[in-house]
Amino acid sequence: MGHREDLLEGAKRCLLEKGFLRTTARDIVKVSGTNLASIGYHYGSKDALLAQAYVAMVEEVSDAFEGGGAIESGSVPGSVERFREVWSNIVDTMREPGSLWRLSMEIVAMGDQLPEVREHLARAQRVGARGIVTLFMGGREEDVTDRTTDTLGSFYMTMLMGIVAQWTFDPEHAPDADAITEGLLQVIEAAQQA
Repeated sequence: MGHREDLLEGAKRCLLEKGFLRTTARDIVKVSGTNLASIGYHYGSKDALLAQAYVAMVEEVSDAFEGGGAIESGSVPGSVERFREVWSNIVDTMREPGSLWRLSMEIVAMGDQLPEVREHLARAQRVGARGIVTLFMGGREEDVTDRTTDTLGSFYMTMLMGIVAQWTFDPEHAPDADAITEGLLQVIEAAQQA
C-alpha cells in the first residue's frame, strides 16, 4: 500500500480505538507508519482524512446489510419479509462491542463543530439514503429517483439512526428485527383503521 491507503487504514483503526475527537494526527501517523506531512498532502487535513475513513467504514459495514448477498435470493423486494430480513442484518452489525455505530453517535453529536466534516458526511448520507432504498425495495441505485431518495430513503435513514441510538445507549432493550417489523405492522394497521 502507498501512504494514502496506509493513512486511511490507520485512521480507521484510530477511529474505532479512540473516536473522532480524541484521535490526533500523530496517532494516525504512528499507526500507519507514515508522516505528518502526508496527511495534508493526501487528504488536506486530519479531519478530512477521518471523515473519509468513517465513510469508508460505513460502506464496508453496509455490505453486511445484504447478509452476504442472501437478500438477493431471499424475500420479495418491498415485502414485510424483506423488511424484517434487512433489519435483521443491520441489527446484527450493532451487536458487537466497539461497533462502528457507537462512533456514529459521536459524529452526530459533534454537529456544527466540524463544518468540513459535516458537509462530507451529508453528501455520504444522501448516497446512503439512495442505496438503502434498494436493499428494501430491490432494483438498482441509479434507478432510484431523487424524490424516492428524499422520501423513502430519508425514512429508512431516520429509522437507522434511531435504531443506532437505541443500540448505543440501551442495547439490552433495543429492538431486534422482529420488534421493528411488528412496529411497522402496527403502524399499517392503525393507518388502515383511520
